[in-house]
Amino acid sequence: MRGSVVSLLPTATSTDVQEQQPRVAVLPVGSFEQHGRHLPLTTDTAIACIISQEIADAYRVHLLPPITMSCSHEHAGFPGTVSISAKTLYAMIDDIRASLARSGIHKLVIVNGHGGNYVLSNVVQEANVDGPAVSLFPLGADWDRARDHAGLISDRHADMHAGEIETSILLHTAPELVRDGFADADHDGGSRPFLLVQGTSSYTETGVIGFPSHATAAKGKAVLASLADSFARHLEILGLNG
Repeated sequence: MRGSVVSLLPTATSTDVQEQQPRVAVLPVGSFEQHGRHLPLTTDTAIACIISQEIADAYRVHLLPPITMSCSHEHAGFPGTVSISAKTLYAMIDDIRASLARSGIHKLVIVNGHGGNYVLSNVVQEANVDGPAVSLFPLGADWDRARDHAGLISDRHADMHAGEIETSILLHTAPELVRDGFADADHDGGSRPFLLVQGTSSYTETGVIGFPSHATAAKGKAVLASLADSFARHLEILGLNG
């Protein structure tokens, strides 16, 4: 993944998939939304793809290309942000699941790079009524474990957006995407009780809510290693071996 935006797309051939015969697909879901002055609009998509590639390197999965726009309505106050509706995102994943099933793949892990995609929890909840079929990754516990493993200074609430963890992951895997200025971009957004009502712009002028000044490439590497380990439990829950 290092240093190549093109590698955010999977490169497997149909023959590769036929030979591998994966039982589970991995779908990165990102966003196209502001991430302050130092990270690109594609940050969440890049991170979802980076995590998914780590998974594909360690486990026998069918890696899918990303969904690059999602539910970023809370960032609408910032130029460049583009959203789709929750019902559109739901329909896209429903269609993808149906297509996978026709090819014999009945298990799916959604790798979510954007915390505002709340509808994905409902997608997973409904998909598993008749038995484990879909998992959402990383869960909060997966992120917390990765933060602890990497020795991050900030916590998940305070470091919500364009902060220590996102900047660290990109410094490790795609440093060309990180612009100068992140060392001076820290912003504490407080408790943010009405984020969904007022939007992100009510809690930050720059778009940053977090502490990118603490970011390092070494932390990003450790975060990804922890997440790759955590993924094994999701396969177990889906009734699959790694």
